[in-house]
Order: sequence, then structure tokens, then C-alpha cells
Amino acid sequence: MRRAVCPGSFDPIHKGHIEVIARATALFDEVIVAVSTNYAKSYRFTLNERLDMARTTFSALSGIVVEPMGEGLLSDYCHARGVSAIVKGLRSSSDFDYELPMATMNRQLSGVETVFLPGDSRYLHLSSTLIKEVHSLGGDVSDFVPRAVLRRLQGDVGPDTRPVPMVPPSL
Repeated sequence: MRRAVCPGSFDPIHKGHIEVIARATALFDEVIVAVSTNYAKSYRFTLNERLDMARTTFSALSGIVVEPMGEGLLSDYCHARGVSAIVKGLRSSSDFDYELPMATMNRQLSGVETVFLPGDSRYLHLSSTLIKEVHSLGGDVSDFVPRAVLRRLQGDVGPDTRPVPMVPPSL
């Protein structure tokens, strides 16, 4: 089975992410959306909320698994899950400049290749940070996020306080 991972914090997930992940399903048998936490960042949504929004968003698509990434190196995560590729969406040359050293390091650490997919031109301007900022200032972001995210942004869903199920590294 050809398995890939699309890692990210997805705070929140938006249509640019969705478009790249959906395209990755045409290249791989299974795509793992690995929702990560960078402790140097501040998040609008909890890990549970980000997992829930991603799971709801991808529930109708086959071949996609959403799980928390946990702590540690992405290369170790890939090795533990039998992942052969990391999929990253690119919006601009600055994304490439940022991602290339990480791709090279991941390949040297674990042999896992990184596949870069250029984002669709409709979504090149999107970032989770920009979506949160526009929404916080009263702007309409409904064209840029899935319904599950819009509901959370509008406060229609209470906070998810369930514990996050961690996937054992042996999988």
C-alpha cells in the first residue's frame, strides 16, 4: 500500500489544505492527515477541535485517515506508520524555500520522500492565520473554509473536551 502523510497544525483547516489533500488521494492509496501541535505556537482551536473539524471535513472521502501526530520527528512518525511520502502544498516560492531543507532532512533521516503539490490558484492567498484574522475582524470567510470550521468560528459548536486518542507508534 502506498501511504502518504499530510502534516500540519490545521488551525483551522481551509479549502487550500482540502484541495491538496484530496489531490493526494489520487496519488496514494491512503493519505494520513496528521494534525500536529507546535508548542511554540498559540492556537485558536484545541487539538481535539482541529481533529474533529478535519474528520468531519474528510468523512465523505475515502482513503483519508485523520489522526494526531503526537510529539517527535515527522520522519519517525512516517517510519512507524509505513509512510513512503510526505505531501506538502506550495502556494509560492517562499513556501518551497521553507519546505526544501525539511524535505531533505526527512529524506536523509528516514528515506521518506516529500512530494510538493502546487496549490490551486483559487486558494494561493489562503493561510490559517489570515482566515483567523479576517474572521476576528468581522470578515466573511465562508468561501474559504469547510462548514465544520465555519460553525466553530461562529461559535455554533461547544468546545470539545474529550481526550485525544493517541495512535500507538507500532501502527
